[in-house]
Amino acid sequence: MRNNLFNSPFNSVLTLFILFCLGKALPPFFKWAFFASLWSSTGTQCKAASGACWSVVTSNLRFILFGFYPYDQHWRPAVAILALIGLVLYSRDRKRWNKHLVYVWVLGLAAMGIVMRGGIFGLIPVETGRWSGISLTLLLSIFGLAGAYPLGVILALGRRSRLPALKTLSIVYIEVIRGVPLISMLFMSSVMFPLFLPEGITVDKILRAQVAIILFTAAYIAEVVRGGLQAIPRGQYEAAESLGLDYYQRVRLIILPQALKIVIPPTVSILISAFKDTSLVVIIGLFDLLKTTQVTLANPEWTGFSTEAYLFISLLYFLGCFSMSNFSRRLEKQLKT
Repeated sequence: MRNNLFNSPFNSVLTLFILFCLGKALPPFFKWAFFASLWSSTGTQCKAASGACWSVVTSNLRFILFGFYPYDQHWRPAVAILALIGLVLYSRDRKRWNKHLVYVWVLGLAAMGIVMRGGIFGLIPVETGRWSGISLTLLLSIFGLAGAYPLGVILALGRRSRLPALKTLSIVYIEVIRGVPLISMLFMSSVMFPLFLPEGITVDKILRAQVAIILFTAAYIAEVVRGGLQAIPRGQYEAAESLGLDYYQRVRLIILPQALKIVIPPTVSILISAFKDTSLVVIIGLFDLLKTTQVTLANPEWTGFSTEAYLFISLLYFLGCFSMSNFSRRLEKQLKT
């Protein structure tokens, strides 16, 4: 403690000042959040209490998590979420990164789609318009990140291509997409895109939002990957050519493995931002985790307890972002040479 906190007069004063601020802030917060809080009460009882009203979460937990999905069928999105988390945990081990993992994901996602949509095996059909809450948030984020990453790699390779047409198209796409906010992309997918479809033809609203998120995130990933490609010494390209490898073999076996390893930190930062940006779909009327929380707070019984509700969903978003960040650090250590 002396070496790290009190090794100079300035650091000693700074340490004491921080301890003083924590001593002033933490006791009232813990009293409000835990000791004087209510966990199972009505909104009327909460309004008379001096502490936090966590009852707004516990009393509406199923609606916040599953939204307008049929109440008696909430076990289906719960099973789908657990299966998705299981797939992610199963994929963390690099020893399983082979073609068999692709089959596992395809089968797992197909099973989750059947459970959520229904219509077969005696399951009641549920239209996608009623998919909401955390299941919709995970759907948009997981599929968005999975779709944006390979597209971003392809765009990065296209921008460095020697073919003028391919290079120009990649540059135009990247610069145009990076020049507009995600909100405008979502509005275009929700409002403008249907105007160009023939009469009587519609595209699912969730699918349109998913495509917008993929296209937007891919442009940023492309620039990060391009930086990794430029960091590879020219000698690596020449050594691959001297072995007689064609373009696809050079890129797949020599260049990309090194480039993607270099850009793990900025890539994960973009993926974390994309995960949080999925909450913007509330502006086009999709009931994700944030929207179902807002609907709960619109109930007069729970008006005024937005702090507790938003702290809860902030915790869920933090767990998702921290898990991605923790996995990236672990992956960096494994790939360190």
